Formats: sequence, structure tokens, C-alpha cells
Amino acid sequence: MTNVTTQEFAAFIGLDWADAQHDVCLQVAGSDKREGKTLAHQPEVIEAWVTDVRQRFEGQPIAIALELNKGPLVEALRKYDGLVLFHINPLMLARYRQAFTPSRAKDDPTDAELQLELLLRHRDKLKPLMPQSPEMRALAQLVEHRRRLVGDRVRITHRLTRTLKMYFPHVLQWFPHKDTMLFCDFLSQWPTLKAAQLARRRTLERFFHQHHVRDEQRIHACLAAIKSAVPLTTDEGVMMPNALMAQALITQLRVCLAAIERFDHAIAERAQRHPDDALFEALPGAGPV
Repeated sequence: MTNVTTQEFAAFIGLDWADAQHDVCLQVAGSDKREGKTLAHQPEVIEAWVTDVRQRFEGQPIAIALELNKGPLVEALRKYDGLVLFHINPLMLARYRQAFTPSRAKDDPTDAELQLELLLRHRDKLKPLMPQSPEMRALAQLVEHRRRLVGDRVRITHRLTRTLKMYFPHVLQWFPHKDTMLFCDFLSQWPTLKAAQLARRRTLERFFHQHHVRDEQRIHACLAAIKSAVPLTTDEGVMMPNALMAQALITQLRVCLAAIERFDHAIAERAQRHPDDALFEALPGAGPV
């Protein structure tokens, strides 16, 4: 179907990824015939398919086009010698699909066929995926996972703030920073205004000292605010369910904060092993969060 120079590769493959299965479209170099196949997303199935393809072409290089540049399928294919992966930009594929499949009919080309077509026609514009070292890939994933955890932390603190405003808004003024163990521990020990006001002054002072709060003026101001505070509501129909929800959110926030700290240590440890330029290249956009 497409006359292209195929000396570098023994075969060309378009591979459309999905959660449960992957569509494959293969064309042997120098041939117009295309072969379709569906693979279940199982390591054993992918292993058997790659083994068959490599044996069929006697270990010669094979070009594979796919819409991914990372993920489980990419990692599964990277370990095999002779497979050269080409990333197809999703926007390019979408425009190609729109141009060549306007009817949306059942006999329209599949995404795997379209990716193969792009690989054959525009291979000069596609760059093969060049894997970085395992250490750099680990560092990139650590940063990505940490960003997600930071997003979780923000969502939890927002929910916690809304919950506390229902029955115990005072604590939001006493502790401006909600994403701290100080805030979590205070609410765990004194989940309501009444509980905080019943606590002895010495107990509260010891709590702040144990959490490394050394500013005595700040401590005294907080203790005075606790003793003089007026409850927003005393309705148990409001206080009980919201206090319970606050404790549930605090439990989640603790886990999230501890996880972020572990990721920070892992990132710092690995980042020290690489020059700043290499780190910047490996982690584009990885600024402070």
C-alpha cells in the first residue's frame, strides 16, 4: 500500500494500547500485505507474541509505532533487543484519524493501522524512544508520583477545612498550616472546642513543646484564644458526624504527609547522584511543588 524504503527494519508494526487488550497491525518490509492481531494485556501473552515475532524475523530490527511514550506496555517492550519503539503524538494520530476515517464505518482503518501508516509514511519525522538509565527513570517516576501525592494532600486539606468550618472553625485560625503533623496531632487529641477548653494549660504547653514550637508568645496567644473561644454550635446532630469525618480525613492526611516525606528522601538521595543538567533534562517541568 505504501512504497517506502524498508532496509533498516524487517517489519513495521502499529500497536494500539488499551487497558484490557492491544490491537496489532504488522507489515513485512517490502510487502503491502498487513496482518492484524489482538493481544490480551497479560505479560505472558505479550512475551509469547514478541518471542514469535523475533523468531519469525530472525532477530532483525523491528519498528513499532505506539501512542505511548511511557507506561506498562512501553516498559514491557523495552526489555527486548531489536524492537525500536516510535512514539506517535496523540494529536497527530487524532488528525490522521479524522482525515481518513470520516465515515466511522466498521471497515474504517483501526488505530493500529493508522499508526502503522504514520510510521511508514512519516518515519523521518518520528523519533525512536531512547530509554534513559534505570536510575533516571526511577527518579522521573518518583517526582511524578510525588506530584500526585501533593495533589491528594491539597484535596484532603480542602475537605478537612470545609468539615471543620461546620463545627470547629477556631482551629483553622489557631493553625494556619493544615498540612502538618502539628495540626493533625492537635485535632486527634482535641477534636472539638469543648475538648480543647477542658485541657489543662500545662498539658497544652507540653503539647506545643513536644512539637518543637518554641515561640512562647505564640503559645500563650493560642492558649488564650482557646480559653476565650465561643462555640459555633452545640448541636450534636452537627458536631458528632463532622467530628467523625474530620478524624477520618486526618487519618488520610497523616498517611499522605508521611508518604510525601518518604518520596522527598528518595528523590533527594537519587538527585545527588546526577549533575543538575542531567536532572533538568530528565525531569522537564519538575519544579518545586
